[in-house]
Amino acid sequence: MTPAGPGPVDAPPVSDLAATWQHILLLHTRVENKLAAALQRRHGIGLSEFRALGHLAASPTSELRMQELADKVGLNQSSVTRLVARLSTADFAVRDLCPDDKRGVYTVITETGRTRHAEASHTYEETLKGALEEAKQADPHLAAALTALGATR
Repeated sequence: MTPAGPGPVDAPPVSDLAATWQHILLLHTRVENKLAAALQRRHGIGLSEFRALGHLAASPTSELRMQELADKVGLNQSSVTRLVARLSTADFAVRDLCPDDKRGVYTVITETGRTRHAEASHTYEETLKGALEEAKQADPHLAAALTALGATR
């Protein structure tokens, strides 16, 4: 008796490009997890908070519209609203109304937020370098991806 329907289909081979992309995604996940853990443990802030503070600190006016901050951090409007609420509760940022458009809201970094970001930046850089070096040593595919990206020399 023959089985009904086609037999198992072999998966198409994975291209070098797709394989490299998978290694980059794996690296990204590993590094993000290490960064998040180090920032939380040493400075009591999450990775999104760190990145938001960085964008605010880098702004010439120390402020960004909520939507602009959402775009820079890669969050939707609802998520950035919660993020800014956490920053505000911790006194790292305040909300301010846009003088030209009363519907517009800015997020403004405070001195406390600027100080926390500066302190956490050292941890971020140290952890990032360590995580990339660890990945490079552990997995030759990741090492090749890092080299291709110019992340290691």
